[in-house]
Amino acid sequence: MRWLHEFLRRVRRRGTGPPVREPVAKSVAAAVPGRVPERLIVGLGNPGDVYRDTRHNVGFRIVARLGERHAGSWRADRELDARVCGVEIAGRTCLLLQPQTFMNRSGASVAAACARWPSLDPAQQLLVVYDDLDLPPGRIRLRPGGGAGGHRGIADILAELETRDVPRLRFGVGHPGASAAVKDWVLSPFAEELEAQQLPDSIERAADAVEAAIRDGVRVAMGQFNAAD
Repeated sequence: MRWLHEFLRRVRRRGTGPPVREPVAKSVAAAVPGRVPERLIVGLGNPGDVYRDTRHNVGFRIVARLGERHAGSWRADRELDARVCGVEIAGRTCLLLQPQTFMNRSGASVAAACARWPSLDPAQQLLVVYDDLDLPPGRIRLRPGGGAGGHRGIADILAELETRDVPRLRFGVGHPGASAAVKDWVLSPFAEELEAQQLPDSIERAADAVEAAIRDGVRVAMGQFNAAD
């Protein structure tokens, strides 16, 4: 695979990035004990407490909720420059992954995971979860592939993997109304009322959708979760 050879070339040139200060998962056995992951579920966001509750980090929050549901334990993986959590969902061994590369370089972490486990087919076994400006707050949309729609995190993943066939779950964060305000919007927290009243249920529904996609496939789950709320 051309993208794999190119990725390994880049890694040799620039290194794997700074370590994350957590217990370190050094092998697949540490991240997903005893098994190669059958599914890779990636939540996008930015590392650090300053970004934790921002709109841009809702992907992190959704995969964190999946880890809680399935009693997973998060670890740092230096080679992937990510936090990882091995869980079993719908009878399948899954690796939850939060890139620590900052949003615009998310593809490096995802490509590193695909390089470590080359049996993973991104079109069938990868699911990326991220925020979307074009959907109302809390609305979700599953898709089996497509373009980036202006989102730099998913754009970097598509570029690194050299394919648009990457399944994804988009979680609406609303739009500020002006393009010039977008950066501040996504790097700000949700409104307090929304955070308290609507967001917890919406994140639960997004986690339900990921589980359904793993259990039944993305196209079947689309029919259940893409209907208007």
